[in-house]
Amino acid sequence: MQTYDFVIVGSGSAGSVLAERLSASGRLSVLVLEAGGSDRRFYVQMPLGYGKTFFDPAVNWNYRAEPDSGLAGNADHWPRGKLLGGSSSINAMVWIRGAREDFDAWEAAGNPGWGYRDVLPAFKAIEHNQAGADEWRGQDGPVHVTDNREKIHPLTRRYLAAAQMAGLPLNEDFNGARQEGVGVYQISTRNGRRMSAARAFLLPAMRRKNLRVETGAHATRILFDGRRAVGVEYRQNGETKRALSGREVIVSAGSVNSPQLLQLSGVGPAELLAGLDIPVVQALENVGRNLQDHQGINYTWKGKVPTLNQILRPWWGKALVGTRYLLMRTGPLSMSMNQGGGFFRTDPDQPRPNMQLYFQAFSTVIPRSGERPILSPDPWPGFSIGLSNCRPSSRGEIMIRSADPFAAPRISPNAYSTNEDVSEMLDAVKFLRRIAAQPPIAEIIEEEVLPGPSITSDADLIQDFRKRSGTVYHPVSTCRMGPDPARAVVDPRLRVHGLSGLRVIDASIFPDNIAGNTNAASIMTGWKGAQMVLEDWSQ
Repeated sequence: MQTYDFVIVGSGSAGSVLAERLSASGRLSVLVLEAGGSDRRFYVQMPLGYGKTFFDPAVNWNYRAEPDSGLAGNADHWPRGKLLGGSSSINAMVWIRGAREDFDAWEAAGNPGWGYRDVLPAFKAIEHNQAGADEWRGQDGPVHVTDNREKIHPLTRRYLAAAQMAGLPLNEDFNGARQEGVGVYQISTRNGRRMSAARAFLLPAMRRKNLRVETGAHATRILFDGRRAVGVEYRQNGETKRALSGREVIVSAGSVNSPQLLQLSGVGPAELLAGLDIPVVQALENVGRNLQDHQGINYTWKGKVPTLNQILRPWWGKALVGTRYLLMRTGPLSMSMNQGGGFFRTDPDQPRPNMQLYFQAFSTVIPRSGERPILSPDPWPGFSIGLSNCRPSSRGEIMIRSADPFAAPRISPNAYSTNEDVSEMLDAVKFLRRIAAQPPIAEIIEEEVLPGPSITSDADLIQDFRKRSGTVYHPVSTCRMGPDPARAVVDPRLRVHGLSGLRVIDASIFPDNIAGNTNAASIMTGWKGAQMVLEDWSQ
């Protein structure tokens, strides 16, 4: 056993930032435990390669949610990163911070230091934006954010024109003065390679002598001395090992694995733990509860003009784009599948946008075994417009099934379980057809493939989105932050209520979900969390 100042569980979007920030001075020793392995894989580094990693057990936990009545009984696939960089190494790279109002609501819920004026400096410090610095954007940070406006497929421009004709304003920067409108997504890449949290933060920091990263190290429980966390037990290469912390254990394992590890360690709902013969260290009823996630669906059309299908499907097209990527790091393989998108309100009375849009200049209706068919799209010219809800009111939970640390937890999304969520999604899918009916897109449509022109009634539309919706991989709030231990897991300084020497710092602490993709906000949480740790230990 060795003792470190800080033991961090997880090297994902927040954990990588914590490792870099806490080790930067050279005075503090830091150990990072990562259950997965290296991120030095071709399909991890190639941006569009996440179609290959979507089911790959070498880099992906490949969780399966419980059958959900809100999703017509479907059991959804939940990919989560199991490698350096965590889910930032297998995600779609869309760089969205969340709306100003999201963070102001966090602060208003009793979390000082988490309002927009507080998190904006952290966001700016994190990023190096290719579009340049301004009042909202940063330069010279470790995360390179690519501006794709000059690289998008021509169909994306048709989408932007059609959406504006449908009533949405053009927005040049969703992370700028306002979020509402349609535009081109910026993505976390640099020179045609994925800019994961590991690449931006962890790998450069690993040159420091005071930072140690252990891969293949599966944390099995947190060690306590009374009510103080003093280390972590983990399995590596078939051996049980222990690492002690002189100052703190920081759990940054993500919205699935963080509550799982706490529960395995005796921190969680008392009845659950007692039923599994796990001694209760601290009864916290909300560990694993308050699960929030964005649910999404695509509408797909067959086009009269070529789409990316015609270049990504045939062998010669694959050879062409592959050669272009290998030689120049450009072309479709250097981008995300979501080139355009936006945010809109399903009702003018909504105080802020409640839906996110995604435009894809290709289609993947025909399934492909063993991978997400991004790199093998449909054999006909197709394109999709998708959406996801930004602030669903439905709540689920993540709970361990047994005391076995290697057993996957029970994930119960409870999607579309409120009338509000069903009603706003119904309005939203109708708006997709409104966009497609505008001349810039309507004139190039051969036919609607999914859900198809026969699906028109409210009842049929609802049945369709229940059947075809699924997670867009933004789970949060399973160790939510708040001042009241009866409603939250960590306090506004991210310390676990009722215990010492233990924090949770990752997307699981979000008090509520944000509007948009969650990776940027997860990285910001790691940055802010590191500041708080350093401040608290400098006093």
